[in-house]
Amino acid sequence: MSVRLTAGAESDLERIGDYIARDNPRRALSFVLELREQCINLAALPLAFPLVPRYERHGVRRVVYGNYLILYRVDARNITVLHVLHGAMDYAAILFDNDA
Repeated sequence: MSVRLTAGAESDLERIGDYIARDNPRRALSFVLELREQCINLAALPLAFPLVPRYERHGVRRVVYGNYLILYRVDARNITVLHVLHGAMDYAAILFDNDA
């Protein structure tokens, strides 16, 4: 199974790196690489992580890494990473446009 990061997920990783780099440029790079590796590792067990509560019908799953959520969908051939967001963010508004 292949893993694909959307433009939104790539943008999220860049934003995370920029934020961390303000205080620690070296750690910013290594942390973004860790997040990216976690995304790629989803290929091993894509269904191991739970669907997002209250939004199961959208098929979006999440895995926690540190303070961040990796939000993704699985289909027959691919894993699509939609976003990588800080856990304090309102991911529902970003992903589901407040659709309950």
